[in-house]
Amino acid sequence: MSLDPLSDALAVADARGVFSGGFTAGGPWAIRLRGRDRLKVNVVVRGGCLLVAEGGAEPVALTEGDVVVSDGRRSYVLCSEPGLEPVDPADVAVDPGTGMAALGGGDEVVCVSGHIDLSRDSGDLLRRALPGLIHVRGGAAEAPVLRWLTGQLTAEMAGGRAGSVFACDHLAQLMFVQVLRACLSEADGLPAGWLRALADERLAPALRLMHADPAHPWRLAELARAAAMSRTTFAVRFRAAAGVPPLAYLQNWRMSLAARALRQDSAPVAALARSVGYTSESAFSNAFKRALGVAPRRYREAARGPSPAQPGGEVTP
Repeated sequence: MSLDPLSDALAVADARGVFSGGFTAGGPWAIRLRGRDRLKVNVVVRGGCLLVAEGGAEPVALTEGDVVVSDGRRSYVLCSEPGLEPVDPADVAVDPGTGMAALGGGDEVVCVSGHIDLSRDSGDLLRRALPGLIHVRGGAAEAPVLRWLTGQLTAEMAGGRAGSVFACDHLAQLMFVQVLRACLSEADGLPAGWLRALADERLAPALRLMHADPAHPWRLAELARAAAMSRTTFAVRFRAAAGVPPLAYLQNWRMSLAARALRQDSAPVAALARSVGYTSESAFSNAFKRALGVAPRRYREAARGPSPAQPGGEVTP
């Protein structure tokens, strides 16, 4: 792996950005959105609206340039004002050429959207590190790059040029990276997990060591020395940020790497075990089964079987 834990985690989770459409809106309007167990991304290109999460949460005002990412576990409503009955995306007509829908009357508001497909992330590596809702405001440090990416995305949507679907999906992925960078700059709002630990500059050197050489038999003293702390101080600080002790984090990371390797290549399990620091195939198999609930060979067989049907029907934001 590399010295960039964020890139490593995105690769290991097989996170894939997928553009799905958007809408224009004017007058009174409201639409209920469901992440369908995927990370849902909405970008306000023009105008403003309210986001109302289920459960009676206070509405969040979104303005031009804002980006929100939902963890996909709960539905939410985008609307012009509270109290309106939201329409379902399945009931909204969509322009097949652009993927855009029209809500209410007018085009004072333009919103584009996509999702981050985490269907291959069996360990929920990314999802567990993120809050239920991320709101990157248009004035954030990452906003200029996000605005540029959004401009490119809308141009691809409108242009209909060859390769536009491919380009839109990759632009959505780059937007997600910028959102994660914004999270790193405001780590206090993150749940305990690897992303919050990465945001801690004192802990980051130890994380980089574990990611760069996961097969190394790291000891607490080595990792604490890299972070310039005593073992006790390092262990307490790491657990508070990551939610698990340092060596448990290393174990979890090794299992994430192993799961990806089992999905993607045909190396013998014994060789894979050595690559993540196990000299014994049986010890690795036992650890993998404890972590993922299934033996490595069974996991590989299931991953290479027929792909499960993906939830469909949602083509608007």
